[in-house]
Amino acid sequence: MSIYIMLTTLTEEGRKTVKANPERIKEVNKEVEAMGVKILAQYAVMGPYDFVNILDSPSNEQVTKVAIELGSRGTLKTMTMPAYKIDDFIAYLKKK
Repeated sequence: MSIYIMLTTLTEEGRKTVKANPERIKEVNKEVEAMGVKILAQYAVMGPYDFVNILDSPSNEQVTKVAIELGSRGTLKTMTMPAYKIDDFIAYLKKK
């Protein structure tokens, strides 16, 4: 399993949905988990993004499927980045 950071921004439609039904966020989380991607942590944030999600996915393809599915609904935009634990990153850099 690999760790990913997904930054999401709500569209105008998405903001209307969340305002009318804040629990929709948790419903979407269940849908993400049903697609095989585990949500390790989720934060609502202020600034250019609305949410920061820490995901655990079996593959790049699986997390891409989640990003495409969520984005195709027109309620949010995503930016997804692979993440490495610092110890793993340091070990990788030390390899010759």
